[in-house]
Amino acid sequence: MPPSDSMNEPVSEQAAPDLPPINVAIAKEMLKEAKQIMDALGVVFFLRQGTCLGPIRDNDLIPWDDDVDLGSVIGLHGLTEKTIDIVAATFEENGYVLNVGRTDHNIYVEMTKQSNKMDWNCYWIFDDHIFHYPGVRIPLHLFTDLKEIDFIGEKFLVPNPPEEYLSIKYGSNWMTPKKRAWMTDVVQMIPETSVSGRTGKLKQLLTTTILPWRAVKLRVLDDAGIPVAGAEILIAGYNQSKTNKQGYAKFYVPRNDWYAMVVKYDQHEELLYEEWMAPGGTYIYRPDSSVPPGRLNVLTRQ
Repeated sequence: MPPSDSMNEPVSEQAAPDLPPINVAIAKEMLKEAKQIMDALGVVFFLRQGTCLGPIRDNDLIPWDDDVDLGSVIGLHGLTEKTIDIVAATFEENGYVLNVGRTDHNIYVEMTKQSNKMDWNCYWIFDDHIFHYPGVRIPLHLFTDLKEIDFIGEKFLVPNPPEEYLSIKYGSNWMTPKKRAWMTDVVQMIPETSVSGRTGKLKQLLTTTILPWRAVKLRVLDDAGIPVAGAEILIAGYNQSKTNKQGYAKFYVPRNDWYAMVVKYDQHEELLYEEWMAPGGTYIYRPDSSVPPGRLNVLTRQ
């Protein structure tokens, strides 16, 4: 079952998105340890995102990836919320520093050890689909009968078929290494309408009109620091808005969390894949042409 509003507590802002690349050797040992712990507890998990892409495409982890990504589906293979608590406690007993939280679509367990990060995301089911950040809709059938692969001397499970999963997640060109360019492909595939499990357009409209103190305000400045009127702001999977004459756009977000967004005006367009925003917050966007595409954590709070 998806989470109720009462379960959607704000998540921690402690984890910054702009992390250094993983130490591949340590990451492989973490993968082996994760498998040992999960197998002992009878918990089924799969390799997801870059940790699935690397073994399938390169038979190795991606050296510029910043974490190890594991996944499970709540309601499949016997996974319950109580099981998640047990698994988290066991990892903590094995020396991992944990951060556990909830989003619209999953319960996540962030685990850090030897400065390397591993994320175990446990997804709720919505209409025979699950959703990967920032709102990628993935059919449930890819996770009901997982595929076993050989990797680093162990047997791991991946979505089945992994090629379909990777195409949905990263686009048809998933075989081409892209470093940060893949972020644009992902956001472009997310529908402009509200994603399942997220607040609908009516509540979003009511929040920005009747409860304006709950709305987020974003001020867009140009290279000269001058406010931009008419800039288009897209919050992936949520809504779109435009800036007024003072350069402010107003929109809805449900909680303190990371969001993917696109800022577009004149000939300028930038994707911000991971930005921390909170209801009622006011933020400032400043472009920086001297920095390559793929900036993270760009917004500053006013």
